[in-house]
Amino acid sequence: MLKNIPAILSPELLKTLCEMGHGDRICIGDGNFPGASMAKPNSCVFLRADGHGVNELLDAILQVMPLDAYTDTPVMLMEKMERDRDLEIPVWKDYERTVARYDSRGKAAIGAYGRFEFYEQARQCYCILQSGETAIYANVILQKGVVKG
Repeated sequence: MLKNIPAILSPELLKTLCEMGHGDRICIGDGNFPGASMAKPNSCVFLRADGHGVNELLDAILQVMPLDAYTDTPVMLMEKMERDRDLEIPVWKDYERTVARYDSRGKAAIGAYGRFEFYEQARQCYCILQSGETAIYANVILQKGVVKG
């Protein structure tokens, strides 16, 4: 055990976050996200966090990993498909509050990709973390910043 490390961060996830360098990205996928099938052929690290929601993982990760200050939107969401345009996605408001606790840009640090661009970007991430999140469109990609001493 370690002090001051969120218990939700498994040893494997901590190791992966440590291995990531400036500009590397981690995708946190919701329960419907095809994480395993995307990670395998692209040599992404694939980890599971069953039973945990994306926002609680986002909060824990941002406690130990800074967001990239050298890019406008180091947090990227998956936009809704046209057929889902009328759906409310309340988890996005949770993400905005969480990001604002750790990055002074707040909501401005968050952007979005269309669904298929999000999938393409996820394939290029260092790690895909599969959560147990049940909300739809709850996927997020984080770009790691510089840890300043």
